[in-house]
Amino acid sequence: ELLQEKSARDLTMEAVAKRAGVGKPTLYKWWPTKAALIFAMFHERIVGTAEAPRAKTAEAAIRAKVRHLVKEVNGLFGKVMADLIAEAQSDPAVMQELYDRHISLRRASTIADIERGKNAGEFRGDVNSELLVDAIFAPLYYRLLLRRMPLTQQYGDQLIDQVLRGLRTDGVRE
Repeated sequence: ELLQEKSARDLTMEAVAKRAGVGKPTLYKWWPTKAALIFAMFHERIVGTAEAPRAKTAEAAIRAKVRHLVKEVNGLFGKVMADLIAEAQSDPAVMQELYDRHISLRRASTIADIERGKNAGEFRGDVNSELLVDAIFAPLYYRLLLRRMPLTQQYGDQLIDQVLRGLRTDGVRE
């Protein structure tokens, strides 16, 4: 609730303790820092939601992940994620935590999907999986952070269509 009212930077352990009806020492017993508390909530309540089930094709898996991300960033997840990215710019520990517990896992999963697609002949063999992940997901985070244009399911679908154009081996769209 507090993260809906203010940024992660402006959130205080005192305010959390007051809202929860506990003392600050109780919070610090479980979470040594404000960032640790935010990440615990982030992973339990927001990111802990199930990802899309394994798709039949790599492209379908990527589309499901993009749809899931777009849905989540249009809720509390988006504000908290933007706040965490902003906080990470001045706090290397937050950056490391964000990357290790959130970004790297999803990135590795999507790279595995792309490699599966290459092995199955769905994508050209010379596709650079790391660059393809960047090309698809970076624009989503760009829109999240700048908030100048809406981040919609239609945008996600159009983005995938554009990025995958010329990378498919058979020209068939999922």
